[in-house]
Amino acid sequence: MNRTAKDIMRIIQEQDVQMVDFKIVDINGQFRHVTIPAKNFNEDTMVNGIGFDASNYGYAVVEKSDMVYVPDLDTAMIDPFCSIKTLSMIGNAMIIDYPNNRPLKQYPRNIVQAAMDYLRETGIADEMKILPEFEFYLFDQVGWTVQHDQVGYSIDASQAHWNSGSQGLGLVVPAQKHYHVAKPLDRTYEARSEMCLEIEKAGIPVKYHHPEVGGAGQFEIEPLLGDMTTMADGSMMIKYIIHNVAEKYGLSATLMPKPVYGEAGSGMHVHMLLLKNGEPVFSDDEGYSHLSKEAHWFMGGLLRHIASLCAITNPSTNSFKRLVPGFEAPVTVGYATSNRSAVIRIPAYAKSPKLRRFELRNPDATCNPYFCYAAILMAGIDGIRNKIDPHANGWGPYDVNLYDLSPEEKAKLRHLPTSLEQALDALEQDHDYLTAGGVFPEELLRNFISRKRAECRELSQIPHPAEFEKYYNL
Repeated sequence: MNRTAKDIMRIIQEQDVQMVDFKIVDINGQFRHVTIPAKNFNEDTMVNGIGFDASNYGYAVVEKSDMVYVPDLDTAMIDPFCSIKTLSMIGNAMIIDYPNNRPLKQYPRNIVQAAMDYLRETGIADEMKILPEFEFYLFDQVGWTVQHDQVGYSIDASQAHWNSGSQGLGLVVPAQKHYHVAKPLDRTYEARSEMCLEIEKAGIPVKYHHPEVGGAGQFEIEPLLGDMTTMADGSMMIKYIIHNVAEKYGLSATLMPKPVYGEAGSGMHVHMLLLKNGEPVFSDDEGYSHLSKEAHWFMGGLLRHIASLCAITNPSTNSFKRLVPGFEAPVTVGYATSNRSAVIRIPAYAKSPKLRRFELRNPDATCNPYFCYAAILMAGIDGIRNKIDPHANGWGPYDVNLYDLSPEEKAKLRHLPTSLEQALDALEQDHDYLTAGGVFPEELLRNFISRKRAECRELSQIPHPAEFEKYYNL
């Protein structure tokens, strides 16, 4: 699109925009923002940027923490959730270094771009397309407290099975029986349809939305395949839209991996494929499931590094409450066709050569999507460059239900980490594939690990309500 500052000023004038909002991404993958009156936006904004303190965004930088934010004008859109007409943009963080500012290498958007540049330098491909699936819950009520005298949380969704005894209309869904239920049991249809309409207005084509398995109000919105750098921004916008539309309807949305005990967790499965000069890199009619040797090597890289990847793709302690057997979440390091129990699934329905792909099923939406997608790509590149064969390494294909194997057979399998601490240990020991080509700065990984270890320590010291049930009267 290549918009200029003059294009933005013309939009401001023609659409009577009152405010210009700049969205900045912190280390956790959450939007923060700064807003200026629209009349103050001019060409100098693109040169001088908007100042901010990078340390408050979680970035531990060697340079002084004062940075500037420079908007990406091609991301400009009217924010539908502001009653005052507001033009919103995502942008990049720059280090103040006159006369020319330098990109902050730790900034998430810059890392995704660096990963794509590295892919092109290798000659493997020049484009990566991804399709993240967004699973989430919609609650009517949620609350929590973490105090000295009280620790706990409460949630409610009117159709949840625990409301079957209340005096209502009897519109309840049994636990784990919510998949594709129709109206009137699908009571948030309009909210999700509006989410999809707003997502499409933001320039992100939507494939569909539907109720997911979790009976307490779990749903999914799935976009179409898109360019990785565009979809990283798109992932931030999809989450932003889900949360804001839910609030408009008096609902609370969460993409937390395991918000409900005994119900399905919410993942963010990531489908992926590579193109070179517009031609598919992953397609081969003679290969297993019609995938090329490059596709298998890419999978091999993901499986070789999966334990350390989990620290980036599943960076919360709650993530590992989802990655347990029995809830369609992957626990086994392996690949297969149409098998949801393996960490890599090859969809049998992707028959067109240009759509042949696989999905990584362990990620969840607590990740920073920029870090997540870049790390996945870097692991795959490492697999192709080193010709890591997943079959030769004993990682499949597993064309059986891995949950049904005997204990003896399960003991032979390699499994995902069972805690964030284990994943962080793996990342400390295995991250050379991420720093290749200077894509992930070493100082970012050290800072990320340190912050996450502090989270683990903090949470490990808080008594859990279930511990009272287990131990109070011993």
